[in-house]
Amino acid sequence: PPLFIALTSMSESNQTLRFGILGTAKITRRLVPAIREAANAELCAIASRTGESAKAWAQQYACDRIYVSYPELLAQPDIDAIYLPLPPSLHREWTIAAADAGKHVLCEKPLALTAADAEAMAAACAANGVQLMDGVMWVHHDRTPAMKRMIDSADFAPLRRVTAAFSINMMDELQGNFRLDPALGGGGLWDLGYYCVRAVLWAFAELPRRVYATARFEGGVDLNLSAIMWFDDDRMASIDCGFDTAFRTWMEVAGGGGSLVCDRFTRPLDGPTAPFYIHHGFDDAKEEIPNHDQIVRMIETFAASALSGDLDPRWPREAIDTVRLCEALLRSAHDGQAVELPAPA
Repeated sequence: PPLFIALTSMSESNQTLRFGILGTAKITRRLVPAIREAANAELCAIASRTGESAKAWAQQYACDRIYVSYPELLAQPDIDAIYLPLPPSLHREWTIAAADAGKHVLCEKPLALTAADAEAMAAACAANGVQLMDGVMWVHHDRTPAMKRMIDSADFAPLRRVTAAFSINMMDELQGNFRLDPALGGGGLWDLGYYCVRAVLWAFAELPRRVYATARFEGGVDLNLSAIMWFDDDRMASIDCGFDTAFRTWMEVAGGGGSLVCDRFTRPLDGPTAPFYIHHGFDDAKEEIPNHDQIVRMIETFAASALSGDLDPRWPREAIDTVRLCEALLRSAHDGQAVELPAPA
């Protein structure tokens, strides 16, 4: 059976996770160098629905194994894992197909367009003993756990507010782009706001009880969206995102004793350090974490879990919660009413 063959092949190599890529989306320009730089991963093959696209991509990235169908690549016993950069509407289908073929899945964000689909994907991966992770890169930077230790400290308690924003003015670039196609999973929230939602969940470590969102829709997708979220224990969060506002990507976490501000939280600037700022009253401090390639770190973290066989449930769980919250925000924006989320079981 394909699952047995894939897992046996991977166990024989033991040290390196061998990737195949389903699709030639532009995001692969960032992932390919990271896979090659990662200490425990290698790029082996690419699949595309058209031979011309696959050949052009393979020539650009010096990858000599080309498949002109996704199932053909998934059938290869020496491919251990799949990187999936396809439009969001295709994530469920090809994640489950990859899992059934015994391949670990690194799936671009958003993981899915409904919580039900995300849960089905996670269930398929768990049933086949493969790791599932969504491609939220900033959570893998060393700066992220350093910030979490800070906001969880007694100096910040109790946490009260999280605010996050991510926007890029790209209206002139969107014509013909899947980001404007609701059938493919377009819209500002799924593309940029997903990172902001993850920041809120990262800080509070639980889902809100109620949300309200407003958005400017065009052609069935949100070009911009703003939202507020209410949590237990008098905590609140707000986000905004969109394709029609100047570039900004920052977050703030505030508690009773202090606040933390991180500019460029989704991707630190190039340089020796990745900074963030701490405020206690009128006292300000700058913390600087040694910088590194967060995409390489994401690949290495994913590969380490896959190669060890000790699958990390954190990644599918956090991805499912992010999808669930995004789904509720979009429902609120469409209906113009607050949406209640169920209490945790």
